[in-house]
Amino acid sequence: MHSKNTSLSTESNLVAWVDDYTPELYSWALHKISDVELAKDLVQDTFLAAAEKITAFQGDSSPKTWLFAILNHKIIDVYRKKVHKPVVIESDSLSNFFDSDGAWKKEKQPDAWDEDETHLLDDADFQMILKKCLDALPEKWSTCVKLKYLTEKNGDEICQELNMTTTNYWQIIHRAKLQLRDCVDTNWFKK
Repeated sequence: MHSKNTSLSTESNLVAWVDDYTPELYSWALHKISDVELAKDLVQDTFLAAAEKITAFQGDSSPKTWLFAILNHKIIDVYRKKVHKPVVIESDSLSNFFDSDGAWKKEKQPDAWDEDETHLLDDADFQMILKKCLDALPEKWSTCVKLKYLTEKNGDEICQELNMTTTNYWQIIHRAKLQLRDCVDTNWFKK
């Protein structure tokens, strides 16, 4: 009889956790993934994993902390899958910006961005342009940039999580920043 009561107690805990934590988990997943449907799926997968492991939950951390840890692992898995897809580049992206001597091509040389009293990241229109520019990057590049700048992971952690060499990682970051700079320059500063 005792095990049945324990089972009912953990089931009711899980139901309460779904009610209590779904909005926060969804908001976090959407922030990290930027895909509404995928964020919903990740939250659902988080609760499915929690249901499977509920008997292992010892209460050493809060339920919220435990659920967020599960969700973060699910998010990392998404990035891992994305980074292993091959990147197809029609031409060497660096040749789009530099001539054969390594100098900036005149039409691609970045303009100085005037940083006046406004903060660009606080501007909703700029955030929309930046998101479009991030989404326009090859998936592997976008994943690396998001892990570095949105989750604030260091290069070694990213290389380990995505199973890539340091050299490959830094090449991707360098090329992605060039593409982002060009995209933001074209779509925001020269609009």
